[in-house]
Amino acid sequence: MTGTQRPFKVLGVQQIAIGGPDKQRLQKLWVRMLGLEVTGRFRSERENVDEDICAIGSGPFKVEVDLMQPLDPDKKPAVHATPLNHIGLWIDDLPVAVEWLTAKGVRFAPGGIRKGAGGFDICFLHPKANAAFPIAGEGVLIELVQAPLEVVAAFNALSLRSHGVSDGVRG
Repeated sequence: MTGTQRPFKVLGVQQIAIGGPDKQRLQKLWVRMLGLEVTGRFRSERENVDEDICAIGSGPFKVEVDLMQPLDPDKKPAVHATPLNHIGLWIDDLPVAVEWLTAKGVRFAPGGIRKGAGGFDICFLHPKANAAFPIAGEGVLIELVQAPLEVVAAFNALSLRSHGVSDGVRG
């Protein structure tokens, strides 16, 4: 899509969601062996999920790792059916991103923008395209997450440093 300026930025990875039939087995590797910290829990009948919210890193560069198991393995969504359930991306302006991507033919999953488990506004790109919306995740569910102001500021500062700008003076 050349020639069109994108009116939003993907700042970085916000989360990785891993599903399995038993989150205790997932915890054995991710928490006990690799040392991730469990920072919260989320349970939702509507989303058919029981998850432990874990973290890698800290501050605005912290990446959430969700260890998920289904409440009922026979119901949808089947959070355990694909071990890498979805990835989440920090977005600087989620409503603008959704509007622009939809206009460009990107397919979104049902549900629209809503509060996610971490308290941020979220929505999902559908893993499969269709005739009306020919662009999708090509088999991967992608969560777009509204970045809070401190995350936007941290990524902007990092971007300036990587382009040779420090404290408003070129290096």
